[in-house]
Formats: sequence, C-alpha cells, structure tokens
Amino acid sequence: MARKQREIIGVDDRVPVSKAIPLGIQHMMSMFGSTVLVPILTGLDPNVAIMCSGIGTICYLLVTRNKIPSYLGSSFAFISPIVAVGATKGLSAAMSGVIVAGVVFLVVAGVIKLIGTGWLDRLLPPVLVASVMVVIGVGLSATAVNMAFINDTTFDTTYAIVAAITLVAAVVFSSMGGIFGTVPVLLAIVIGYLISVPLGIVDFSGVVSAAWIGLPRISAPTFDVGAIIIIAPVAIVTVIEHIGHLLAVGEIVGKDYRPMLPRSLAGDGISTIISGFLGGPPTTTYAENIGVMSVTRVYSTQIFWYAGGFALIVGGFCPKLSALIQSIPSPVMGGVCLLLFGLIASNGLRMFVTNKVDFNDNRNLMIASVVIILGVGMETAGVSIPIGSYTLPGMATSTLVGILLNLILPTSDEAEEFAA
Repeated sequence: MARKQREIIGVDDRVPVSKAIPLGIQHMMSMFGSTVLVPILTGLDPNVAIMCSGIGTICYLLVTRNKIPSYLGSSFAFISPIVAVGATKGLSAAMSGVIVAGVVFLVVAGVIKLIGTGWLDRLLPPVLVASVMVVIGVGLSATAVNMAFINDTTFDTTYAIVAAITLVAAVVFSSMGGIFGTVPVLLAIVIGYLISVPLGIVDFSGVVSAAWIGLPRISAPTFDVGAIIIIAPVAIVTVIEHIGHLLAVGEIVGKDYRPMLPRSLAGDGISTIISGFLGGPPTTTYAENIGVMSVTRVYSTQIFWYAGGFALIVGGFCPKLSALIQSIPSPVMGGVCLLLFGLIASNGLRMFVTNKVDFNDNRNLMIASVVIILGVGMETAGVSIPIGSYTLPGMATSTLVGILLNLILPTSDEAEEFAA
C-alpha cells in the first residue's frame, strides 16, 4: 500500500506559532553557514551579515507583497571584487559599490516593469529553466561534498561519519509524518551537532567568549567612484542568478512568478542597499532555503517572516546565539546540503517530466546537454570566465549560452521547412 504523500502548506497558508517557530529556525539555520562565510572571506562582520539577511528578507517579503517564499543571504558573487577593493581602498569604500549594486537591481527591475516579462517565455522555455535548476543543484554538489568530507585539504573520516549520520537523519525525518516531517533539516542539524561534540570537532571558544547581549559592528560607507566601478556591475550576474532562483521557486511551489520578477528584483535591490549602508555584504536569494521548501513541502511566506526575524535578533542583538550557531561543524551542514542541493536538481528533472519536454527533439537535447554540462562542470571545477575586472560563474554562463542556443537553434517545424 502506497504511503500517503505529505500535505502541502501553500504560500498563503498560515500555521500555528508553535509550528512556525521551529520552521523559521530551520530556514535560518539552513542559510547560516553560507551567509557567515561571505563576511569571513571578505573581512566584514559576520553578525552584521546575519542581521542584514534578516532585514533584507523582511524587506523582500514586503516588496513582493508576501507572495514569494524566499530567504536572502550573503551573495558569493561579490567576494572577489569586495576583497580587491578592501585591500586597496578599504571596506568602507567597498560598501559604496555594494549600495550601487543594489541600485542596479532597482534599475533592471524598473526596465522590466516597463517592457513587461513576456520576453521570458521566449528566452527561457521549460527545457532551459529545468536545465538551469539542475545546474543550481548539482553545481553546488562540490561545495556540499567538501563541507561533508574535507578538513583543510584532506579527507577526514570523522567528518564523513558525522556527515553521513546527519544526512541519514535528514532523510529519515523527511520520510516521517507530523512535526518530524516538517522540520527534518533542523532535527538533522541537532543530531549532527550532538554527535560532533563527543567527537571533538565542535569549537566552543567563540561561544564562551561571546556576550549574551550586544550590537554588531555597523560601519558607514565611504563613496568611492573606483570602488563602484569595480563592484556594482557584478549585479548583472546576480540578476541572472536571481531569475534562475525565482523560476526554481515557482516550479517547486506550483506558481508562475514571472509577472512578479520586477518586484522580486526590487526587493533584492533594496535589501542590498540597506546591507551596504550597514556594512554588510550584498544579498541574494538562497538555494539552501529553496531546498528546504522542497523537502518539507512547506511554502508559507509566514515562515520566512519568522526566519528573517530570528536572524535579525541573533545577528543584531545576541552574539552568544550567533556564536553557538557558527560553532556548528562543517560536516553537519555538509550532510544536510547533500540532500538540499540534490532536491533542487531533482525538481529540475521533475520539470522536464511535468512540462513533457520531448528529448526526441534534437533542439531540446542540445540545449539541455550543453547547459547542464557547461554549468555543472564550471561550478564544480570552480571555473569562472574572466571579463576584464569581473568573472562570469558557471550558472550565469550556462544560462546565457542556453538563451543563445534557444534563440538560434531552429524549431522542428523550421528545420523541416529548411530541409524541404
């Protein structure tokens, strides 16, 4: 007898506070590792980044009228230019570039608002969107594997054991009903953490030294034209990634978010501007939280209000809790991400099926093949295409190539007409 499929909690549905709290914490925990890593690599304050992710998510929900379930965390695309500017002009100057990058988002949103979103149907057919979803998920596989198994530069058996236990816990809990099935990621993280403590891979020094109550190191920007020229144009790359994430969210929750693209981009832009004024990194929608929605089937935007609120409190006012969450070992998050990133890719495969993409059509076969291999290959190998002072990452590159192929490859009818 087939097991009954878990009930879906829709975008506009509401859940009791007792259920919303752990669901919100689950989303906050899922984004935490990546959101903290960006400021660590760039020299910014991790607590400011966490606080800004909470503020940004709340702003995004307001701008999108509470219609799009998404979490905004620190963007990896800006790491190199922020580091470069920080080394020569200082991080306060880099923040001016972050602010203008947010303005670029607003300009793009305004342009799309004027010309409409009908062009998306032409540029991004189901075969391309599904392929990009596969790239998003599988492209992050190397990150998940490194977190799960690698300590410094070598394979660590202890890490592998912790990651395996965490992954199994997430899979088991996600297969269960009730509260276990709605917060499997949170429960798996807790189990992985508890296993890690006796194995000696949890560093409590930061937790012990952190204060219970305190404010992060908010810093004002210093406007610098050179910094703006270096950092702001990267927003074009993140716009492409944003569109890919928005379409992925729409596919998972069963809604067409294309008409809301201007609002979605504007929400991201406003979030980035606020972060820049507070001394935080640029923000972007997060694949980790898309994966959480996929595994839990809980799409309510109410949950993201809780997640954003918790991040605002933890990052902005409670260094002790922030340090505690930052002490979660890498293999714990790696084990969880193996599932979350895989689910994003699986939803891409499902989109091929639900949209009845015909792979007997050579056109569809060529688009999917090139996009997936190019994107996944570049992302997993850590290869980006240098363009002057900038780099084009795998997802953006494969999306642009897919759009080009979609425009130039003839349809079946056109090919038959040409052959005749």
